[in-house]
Amino acid sequence: MENVSSWLHFVLAALATWRLSHLIAFEDGPWDVIVRMRRWAGGGFWGRLLDCFYCVSLWVSAGMVALLRPTLQDVPLLWLGLSGAACLLDRLGGDRVRIHAVEEEGGSADAVLRTESGEDPESNGRRHSVSGSG
Repeated sequence: MENVSSWLHFVLAALATWRLSHLIAFEDGPWDVIVRMRRWAGGGFWGRLLDCFYCVSLWVSAGMVALLRPTLQDVPLLWLGLSGAACLLDRLGGDRVRIHAVEEEGGSADAVLRTESGEDPESNGRRHSVSGSG
């Protein structure tokens, strides 16, 4: 029965790692808390770190490993396994809408540009489109 419990904990931790990583890297968060955190971090090292799903998944999975309290020898494998599972889940989700800041003539970056179709240089040649209203 302990093996089933271990697998269940891994699966739940992988889903939680994906969810938190996605929230931090791609969403505004409740009451815009996450978007304010990204604005505070700016466009430097910390800001880019928060915008990278793969980077965020490594740090979130480290926290999940701490919650699971594995044996010391299992820590590296579980840490990378949870991050890898979150990355696989993210790839299964398909392409996402990319929102890019557009600087206006006055130097403001309040406007955004939604890429509707075509190739995005950051998508490694994958095509994406926007559906729905908004």
